[in-house]
Amino acid sequence: MYIAQQLKEKNIAEYLLYMWQVEDIIRASHLSEDELKENYLAQFRATGETEKEMEEWYSHLIRMMREENVQKGGHLQINKNIISLLTDLHNQLLQSTKFPFYTAAYYKVLPYIVELRNKSNKKDIPELENCFDALYGVMLLRLQQKPVNDETAKAVADITKLLSMLSEYYKQDKAGELNFE
Repeated sequence: MYIAQQLKEKNIAEYLLYMWQVEDIIRASHLSEDELKENYLAQFRATGETEKEMEEWYSHLIRMMREENVQKGGHLQINKNIISLLTDLHNQLLQSTKFPFYTAAYYKVLPYIVELRNKSNKKDIPELENCFDALYGVMLLRLQQKPVNDETAKAVADITKLLSMLSEYYKQDKAGELNFE
């Protein structure tokens, strides 16, 4: 819970990847609060109020996943909203002439996006979600200590650069410091 709050303020892209991981952790626990406590939360053994707050946060997410019917796959609406906000900002950055480095980073990543969309059945989702899918997939491979080929590593590096720039612009935009004119 505290990690999520910190990431949301610091880096929205890392926050989103973290929240996707939380969704998968909840799914791995079969959306069972008891199983989640025993197999995952036990390792964090906070004391008193902190532990209770963490359990409540996860319980709330479990309820949301059930209500939104994302028990087996997909993402919570709160996470979809982040993609939507980032997509809106992404489009504003591309339409403005004031962000040539962002535009260049996007066009460098665009062939990867096209390839990702062609290889998956997720052609109807925002391009940025394809980017996040790629990063999340590689993160899972690395957690499983599986190899990542050089071509994929290069694509991920470029996608990471784009999303890092977008995250920084998101922070600036939230602070009212971003000017598109």
